[in-house]
Order: sequence, then structure tokens, then C-alpha cells
Amino acid sequence: MIEAGAAAPDFTLRDHSGHEVSLSDFAGRRLVLAFYPGDFSPGCGDQLSIYQEVLGEIEAKQAILVGVSVDSTWAHRAFRKQLNLEMALLADFHPKGEMSRAYGAYLEEWGTTNRSLVLVGDDGTVRWSYATDTPVDIPGANLIFDALAETG
Repeated sequence: MIEAGAAAPDFTLRDHSGHEVSLSDFAGRRLVLAFYPGDFSPGCGDQLSIYQEVLGEIEAKQAILVGVSVDSTWAHRAFRKQLNLEMALLADFHPKGEMSRAYGAYLEEWGTTNRSLVLVGDDGTVRWSYATDTPVDIPGANLIFDALAETG
């Protein structure tokens, strides 16, 4: 898992609408990357629904939260609609897992991203990261709030 103090690896991925989104689009703002294994699994639905419930509070702390998995933009669009999600979902689809690998969040043996959280500071430096022991565990929203508070 990428560690605090590292420069956040650059990326350009397509979001749920097919638009390109790059790390530079978030320059000057704090970014929370929420990596998750895949759309339409019960655990991932639970994880992102929890984050959706507190999305306004995260944004009130001057941070943007986006989800990242290896699913396609089409799957993201349907998953987002099913759960009424407002956060952007980024498709690390092709080459599969390239961005997730750069952040240390890809599980080769599973072929998916691990449930991981990365806080990128407004200067593009990783301020905090967390990875679950297995992709079955769900990192609670409290971890995001603690990281935002600790890193100011």
C-alpha cells in the first residue's frame, strides 16, 4: 500500500459517464480514493452506501471522495444508479488495475482491488492510506473522518 509522504501517482481514468478524470483535476483539493473490489457485490454495495450517507460531511471537510474499481464505465453507471450514488466512480478497467497497482491497492491473486482508502492532500502528496487485511472487510467511514482530522 502506498505510504504517507509519497507523491500520489498520476492517473487518467474514465468515470461512470465515460469522461476522463485525472489526478490533476483535483489539484488544490483533498481527494479520498476509495478502492473496492467490484460493482454489484453485496459488500461493495454496503461500503459505498455507507460512504454515500456521509458524503456531505466529507465534502464539508473540504474533501472529494471517489470510488475506484476495475469494473467498466458501463458497470459503474448501472451500479451508481442502483445505489443512488452521487460520488464519481472511476474505471481502472484497461489496462486492468494499472492505477490500483500504482497505489498498492491491487490484489493479483484476486484480480481486483483490495478495499483500501488513500487520502491525497491538496498538494498531490499522499497524506494517509489504509488497506483491509482481506477484500471481505469493509473500512468504515470513521477511518476517513479520522484521516481528514489528523491531516488537517
